[in-house]
Amino acid sequence: MQYRPELDQLSSGFGKVKKNYMSIEGVIEEKLRQAIERGEFDNLAGKGKPPDLVPYFNTPEDLRTAYAMLKSNQFIPEEVDLLKEIAAPREQVRDCPDADGKAALAKKLNDKTLAFNVAIEKYKRKR
Repeated sequence: MQYRPELDQLSSGFGKVKKNYMSIEGVIEEKLRQAIERGEFDNLAGKGKPPDLVPYFNTPEDLRTAYAMLKSNQFIPEEVDLLKEIAAPREQVRDCPDADGKAALAKKLNDKTLAFNVAIEKYKRKR
């Protein structure tokens, strides 16, 4: 085999090309470092508190990622919203001294309860 100096130049050139490119991990790390320096992570919810992992591990394994995404994007199912809406009129009915006011609040409570029951039935049919 014969020595060819032009191959040395080619191979040394490939090394330089590789060194000029940054891996995707390197780019991500650099972006994160810059964001930390700018303080973009200083006001995150729950900062300085240990995460509560009990609900995470009580969730079935195949649903964990989906539930975590919904929670992190503050998605609240319709049923949960309706339960919150039912709680307020229930307390108002209990505390209302006026009979007419109590009847109006009871009707509102019944309407919300009906909407909740319909939402639950829709959910059951989808399964």
